[in-house]
Amino acid sequence: MIAAGAASMGRAATPAPPPQSASHRWRALRLAFRSPSPAAARSDGGSWMGCFRPATAAAAAVKEAKGRRLEVEKEPARGGGEDVWSAEAEAEVEQGGGFPEHLVVMVNGLIGSADDWKFAAEQFVRRMPDKVIVHRSQCNSATQTFDGVDLMGERLANEVRSVVEQRRGVKKISFVAHSLGGLVARYAIGRLYEPPSRTMSSIGKSRDDIEHLEGLIGGLEPMNFITFASPHLGSSGNKQLILFHQLPFLCGLPFLERRASETAHLIVGRTGKHLFLTDNDEGQRPLLLRMVDDCDDLKFRSALRSFKRRVAYANANFDHMVGWRTSSIRRQHELPKHRLLVRDEKYPHIVHVDKGVTYDNETEAQADRYDPEEEMIRGLTQVPWERVDVSFQKSSQRLVAHNTIQKLVKSYWLNSDGTDVINHMMDNFLV
Repeated sequence: MIAAGAASMGRAATPAPPPQSASHRWRALRLAFRSPSPAAARSDGGSWMGCFRPATAAAAAVKEAKGRRLEVEKEPARGGGEDVWSAEAEAEVEQGGGFPEHLVVMVNGLIGSADDWKFAAEQFVRRMPDKVIVHRSQCNSATQTFDGVDLMGERLANEVRSVVEQRRGVKKISFVAHSLGGLVARYAIGRLYEPPSRTMSSIGKSRDDIEHLEGLIGGLEPMNFITFASPHLGSSGNKQLILFHQLPFLCGLPFLERRASETAHLIVGRTGKHLFLTDNDEGQRPLLLRMVDDCDDLKFRSALRSFKRRVAYANANFDHMVGWRTSSIRRQHELPKHRLLVRDEKYPHIVHVDKGVTYDNETEAQADRYDPEEEMIRGLTQVPWERVDVSFQKSSQRLVAHNTIQKLVKSYWLNSDGTDVINHMMDNFLV
């Protein structure tokens, strides 16, 4: 396109070539989000604008886009997965605006894929076209989710590093994860965490601007860490509360849970051992117990603390995969009473919102027994969490609440009632 523009200046009498289609023009504009050269990576945001000359062609594309539904651009990421952003953002760069600086990483759950977040990713870039670029992770798909939380976390951390290297303009990072993906994301940020002493010059801010930071994630400023129906406390349940086990489909029967914990690894590999706390790699404690604190080279708690917000969306009922307590990181007596669950007219399936209340960690202390679930609650609540309780009790999709909560779109009609939950997340998203 640029070469054609330069040639036309010397041959004014030559008939103009036929007009390009809109798809060709948007493909040219996509240069702004391609991997920059090393020289470009060292320059400021102004160099990105140089990709859009001549201005006449870009301006024509912007004018043509007016009045149309906002286009969404997609491109395979170098390290795997797919990046999604708004075509309007590319046009805005040419007009003198800035490129999106906020990277949102979306992580799928067990036997899932990047397609699980298709709806939410597109809604994000349409709602915040000049603010975010969304990466739908693909490194842990289908049977790869059987490999264990640690191996999946390492793969996700490597994928995020690759995306950050490719998208040199991003400065902030958030994670949005569903189900098992919440545990994978927690492991990955522990690997990507950089303590404050190493961040003073890495993001180009003054010392005064950085004083409030608790560290960086992958070299970026951490903003939101959001999970949907994630088994933060594992799937073994509290043995003293048989009726409220973490896997509702086990019907609260001890012998079913015992059989599940003994055979889970035969179905879902190392992941099953991690979820039921039966792993014992090289004599170490179960991984989920280690993930509530800082270890030698994995700073799980510090990484969580570095985010400005931590939010746990949880199904209050009808989730047959992940129980209410484990997904909301609460003890049984801390769960809101059903009579207090009031529906929101704007978000009909949001029934309770807890804005980061810190519970008394001494309430459940019992000296006569050791409870691994209590240890995980104590560790995870060392940092405040916002808890959003969701109920599809009156929905025709309540039997698939575990997927509906994140608007999983492999079947639109099967999970469409989760739209208001995704809207709630975006309305409260810290950009």
